Amino acid sequence: MKRYLWLAMAVMLIAGSARAQQAAPAASMPQTKAATDTQEAAKLETVANPVSTAVKNQLPRFSKNMVAAAEAMPADKYGFKPTPEMNSFAHLVMHIALSNNGLCSKISGMAAPDAKMTDTDPKDKLVAALKASFDYCAAALDKVDDSKLGEQMMMFGNHPFSRAGVLIILSDDWYDHYGTQAIYLRLNGILPPTAQPAPK
Repeated sequence: MKRYLWLAMAVMLIAGSARAQQAAPAASMPQTKAATDTQEAAKLETVANPVSTAVKNQLPRFSKNMVAAAEAMPADKYGFKPTPEMNSFAHLVMHIALSNNGLCSKISGMAAPDAKMTDTDPKDKLVAALKASFDYCAAALDKVDDSKLGEQMMMFGNHPFSRAGVLIILSDDWYDHYGTQAIYLRLNGILPPTAQPAPK
């Protein structure tokens, strides 16, 4: 009987030792990703003007991609329409430039450039107008912060919108217009800028 008792105690001692050895490495393991992420987040600074800063940060990317899309479409395809009822690619580029000028002027209170263009203008003129509209937006938005986001302004005829609302419309337009450019390009067998293979 004593022999069995000693045997049971030995088994328990060995098992306890094994558990301790397994627990030791676990205690010394690096922190979990969640814990690390929490610590990293605690180091991040609060953004002073989160809404206007977010839109400003989007501008360089969309400027690059939308100008590149306008440049990628051959000049002889600027009159292309997916269906007869739809706008031409030239009209789309013109619309983006005019939209940039109008919305950024409303948001900032800075006078919009007197950009004259039609959808029958040649490619080089429309691309130049598009580039100029993004340059104007960069200058106009540079003066904007979040202190007056609640101010109301009249848009689209006689409809009140807050300054924050117009900032969101501007951002939405960039996504929408670039997506439309991408469709027009693909219908002509051209990869949009963001679908191009990464350089090796």
